[in-house]
Amino acid sequence: MDARSIIAKLRRSEVPTAAELNWFAQGLADGGVSDAQAGAFAMAVCMGGLGAQGRADLTVAMRDSGEVLIWDVDGPVIDKHSTGGVGDSVSLVLAPALVELGAFVPMISGRGLGHTGGTLDKLEAIPGVSTQIGQDRLAQILRDEGAAIVGATGQIAPADKRLYAIRDVTATVESLDLITASILSKKLAASPDALVLDVKVGSGAFMKTHEDARNLATALTETANAAGCRTSAVITDMNQPLAPALGNALEICEVMKVLTSGQNVPLAEISAELGGVLLVDAGMVSTLDEGRDKVSEVIRNGRAAERFGRMMAAVGGPLHFVENWSRYLPEASVILEVPAPSSGYVTAMDGEALGLAVVALGGGRQVEDDVIDPAVGISDIVRLGDKIDKGAPLAVIHAAREDAARQAAQSVLHAISLGPESPSLPGIVHERITA
Repeated sequence: MDARSIIAKLRRSEVPTAAELNWFAQGLADGGVSDAQAGAFAMAVCMGGLGAQGRADLTVAMRDSGEVLIWDVDGPVIDKHSTGGVGDSVSLVLAPALVELGAFVPMISGRGLGHTGGTLDKLEAIPGVSTQIGQDRLAQILRDEGAAIVGATGQIAPADKRLYAIRDVTATVESLDLITASILSKKLAASPDALVLDVKVGSGAFMKTHEDARNLATALTETANAAGCRTSAVITDMNQPLAPALGNALEICEVMKVLTSGQNVPLAEISAELGGVLLVDAGMVSTLDEGRDKVSEVIRNGRAAERFGRMMAAVGGPLHFVENWSRYLPEASVILEVPAPSSGYVTAMDGEALGLAVVALGGGRQVEDDVIDPAVGISDIVRLGDKIDKGAPLAVIHAAREDAARQAAQSVLHAISLGPESPSLPGIVHERITA
């Protein structure tokens, strides 16, 4: 086989065989395929598509381009993935809750991308926490604590790491086939028995329309199931931040409020929904209602909080973080309220603009090697449908400098719309997609 013949096949709208896609993925991983050939491959896939079988074959090939993890644990291994949104810290609530219900959760997570926050960046706002650990240590933490949320090593799906960088500079990021293979190659390398996908839709998500979100959810579930992993997807609303805070330390604050108080807020609701789906798919409960109730209960009774504390200590965090979490998290030097310019109801919110405002504050990356300030962000964000009096705060800015705070305040004013009538609000869960 050679790269040119595989690319030529794609150019003729022919789908390469599984063996050809496996050869190409190995070439991406070991350098046998050049950057020019990788770019041509990505463009050909973007223009012509692979179809369901080709998409599954590419996903498995990219998964198998590196190490596939095998776990020695006494229980089901399950996982969750979100396509990205703002104020979305579900993984940090859900993982410890699932462990308390008898599951093991090796969660390979990522860093911030565009306007969305990254789970690893949020965790590293906790002093001492390191999310880059070796596979032997990961296996030990999984056996001891039941869950670990860590970054992928260079041995996990190296073909995806190479192809992702090529896609970023060749305008091929939007390909449904390549998105699917990228997400699932890393997730399936962790060998879960069951996987749930949280596909976000709305102003704060990458997928702005329900049709686009449904297409992605369907592609992901079909592909993962074809690869042998029991997988379902839930399309959830992202027309406003899931939690009322954006920024790494501020989002950890919201996680700890849920874990230590058991409040039934959207963050807890989505965690229970996704957890319920996972428990059903893993054969741990009989019904979705039973699964939801079990997840909600271990959040309310504090068991998930205790487990979260143990998980953080295992990766270098403070031993007593759960008891004193507010003392450990960094705080910004400039705090600025954003007053409402008029009275009215909150009718719309541009979640992407809010996320980009946090990036501009230093809470995200504009280039890959930017250093994140974990303390900055936006908190106390109003919710859609809230009635606001003129001068009341729409949000609170946390910044390192006053000029940056004022600029972020202007972004908030442009991102939040007020009107005379209360809007009709969609439910948090739009649709469930199962195999």
